[in-house]
Amino acid sequence: MHSTKILAALTATTAAVALTACADPTTNSTTTEQSNSSTAASTTHYDVSAIPTVDEIAALVPDEIRKRGTLRNGASTGYAPAEYMAADGQTPIGYDIDINRALAKVMGLQEGTTKHSEFPTIIPALGTKFDVGLSSFTITSEREQQVNMISYLNVGSAWGVAQGNPKNFDPSNPCGMTIAVQTGTAQETYANDLSNQCVADGKEKITVMPHELQTDIATKLISGQYDATLADSTVIGYTSAQSGGKIVQLGDTFESAPQGVAVSKDDAALTEAVQKAMQYLMDNGYLTDILATYGADSAALTSADVNPAVD
Repeated sequence: MHSTKILAALTATTAAVALTACADPTTNSTTTEQSNSSTAASTTHYDVSAIPTVDEIAALVPDEIRKRGTLRNGASTGYAPAEYMAADGQTPIGYDIDINRALAKVMGLQEGTTKHSEFPTIIPALGTKFDVGLSSFTITSEREQQVNMISYLNVGSAWGVAQGNPKNFDPSNPCGMTIAVQTGTAQETYANDLSNQCVADGKEKITVMPHELQTDIATKLISGQYDATLADSTVIGYTSAQSGGKIVQLGDTFESAPQGVAVSKDDAALTEAVQKAMQYLMDNGYLTDILATYGADSAALTSADVNPAVD
């Protein structure tokens, strides 16, 4: 979206019914177990043991990965429910982690592993440190020039504020406010575009506060250091549930866009294997089941496309 249209578009989001393709944060976005305690949520995961290997897909996996037996994923693990750390502070969990494990099963590998990496460092490490990047990557034309992107989710953005909106944040007029975002995300770009438009309109700029971890933002939002946060709608919904309502979504979901698995441009064979494995997970209901564990099943796509056309 062009920056000249952003503020106007925000005021019209209440009518944007088509943009609510991801989990509805106004409803319970976690399982009952997750809602009851943060500890229970920290141990939630999807059991991929019943997912079969598909021989024709396994045959596509590059020899190096097949011999290693692992599908190595890089993720910024502070973005629940997509990717975050369990209570031990060392074990990555979340639906992207489970999806990577499921892909590995279909591809005939022993396991899918995930290591934490700061968000902006994941794509440059593909093909060396990591095989894939499942870390809530919004598919953009810029990213498609850097890596191959295989679509699997459709997720919108949403505003989050402290309960009761004590800072009186108005999504239709964010100028002069302090907004927290995760570094390197589409929301950081969006917030900076909003700020530039504010200045162009003769209004006060937005103070955009980037953080490596979305979990750090939640604490500061509750304490009143920030006016609002902007993140994936699934993240806002999950954060609201885990905070016991101390953080709530303000306004409707907007700017809905596909997310994708990132694979090195230099690895056509792995790209094809991941695409076909993801399509298998879609066609057989596994992707929806995994997402449902985290209350995000309505975000699932039905077609795994390589580098789909995006605005």
